[in-house]
Amino acid sequence: MKAYPEYKDSGVEYLGQIPSEWTIKPLKHIAEIGPSVPKDLNADLDRLVSFIPMENLGTNGDLDTSIQKHASEVRQGYSFFAEGDVIFAKVTPCFENGKSAIARNLCNGYGFGTTELYVLRPKMVRTKFLFYLISSYIFRLPGASHMLGAGGLKRVSTNYVEYFKSPTPSDIEQKAIANFLDRETSRIDKLIAEKQNFIKLLKEKRQALISHVVTKGLDPNVKMKDSGIEWIAEVPVHWGLIKFSHFVSIRNGQVDPTEEPWSNFILIAPNHVESSSGRIIKKETAREQGADSGKYLCKKGEVIYSKIRPGLAKACICEDEETICSADMYPLNCDSRMLNEYLLWLILSNEFTRNAILESDRVAMPKINRESLAKIKFPVPPINEQLSALSFIHEHTLRLEKIIEETNTSIDLLKEHRTALISAAVTGKIDVRNYKEEAA
Repeated sequence: MKAYPEYKDSGVEYLGQIPSEWTIKPLKHIAEIGPSVPKDLNADLDRLVSFIPMENLGTNGDLDTSIQKHASEVRQGYSFFAEGDVIFAKVTPCFENGKSAIARNLCNGYGFGTTELYVLRPKMVRTKFLFYLISSYIFRLPGASHMLGAGGLKRVSTNYVEYFKSPTPSDIEQKAIANFLDRETSRIDKLIAEKQNFIKLLKEKRQALISHVVTKGLDPNVKMKDSGIEWIAEVPVHWGLIKFSHFVSIRNGQVDPTEEPWSNFILIAPNHVESSSGRIIKKETAREQGADSGKYLCKKGEVIYSKIRPGLAKACICEDEETICSADMYPLNCDSRMLNEYLLWLILSNEFTRNAILESDRVAMPKINRESLAKIKFPVPPINEQLSALSFIHEHTLRLEKIIEETNTSIDLLKEHRTALISAAVTGKIDVRNYKEEAA
């Protein structure tokens, strides 16, 4: 893309030079910040409106407006916005991650959301241009350094938002920039979606491979028998069939994570484990997490299995000697008939996960209790076959994981390109006024 023919110094460090015909205005001059609830809504509080918790606000302009509430329920203590307003998260890390959207398809034209939102109502600027402006690096990066508060409670200050020096082109240019970014970000988003779907297929392939190996074995010609186990059906004829409680022990007794040495131990909770992969994605000590209720002690090499929401298939191998786990998880250890890592892949298999869902308590937060787990029968192959199966799983999953990692890297690069393109367009580093003609 070409640059503008002439530039001038903006006088703003994070902007540098801007096109010579552009102006710089405080954000509060081009948009109303935090608009008030209108009289017609105050007079009709029985009216249904959209309600937006933070999790319903996306990072690429996505907004889930499916939740509806009566205005009387949310009139106090929530952020108000109307159709066409621009909303964005003020709290870390949601602000840095770019959670923002244009409020559209609101129930009866109005909405309320978490207090951790800023609401902008365009006055002297096009809505789409304003949205892209607050989605850009030039707004988010300085904003992150102007946060107030500590830790996870840091928020972008109102003063930063009000006096943010906004590059402001003419109305015609704003329209051209918005149209250009609509087209280009849509193209990039499509590529990202295709890659994300490819990753999903690879993970499904990995899961199917693992499930087959640990429930059917590696020999395609082996004679099979009816297992009598509903969730598996047939297994190799020479495999054992043993109740969980007969070969696996579940640790009892809890330790106090507020006391030493337990407070300095790694604490594994369900949110630290990736679904279906057996991978620990985050490690923190009990003290770092502020843990204050009883936890189970875990030994290195044991299986840690999440009993809550078994459909998420969260389990891992304990990697460190000094480890404790959430009371929502079971530390498991096999006897000599099964390797712990083989048990890990068995309980992460599609077949076991489906059965665990059926066995779980029918409550708001489903969980599989000890009694239900204890009576489930498992297929137990000879140790030499377990070793062969694990070797096969390592080899094939490593190959798939490499492809997944490379694809994730390409997605990250596309996301970076997307934000960089937005930033370049809204600051005038590229001239998109004749983009249609260039594209043609």
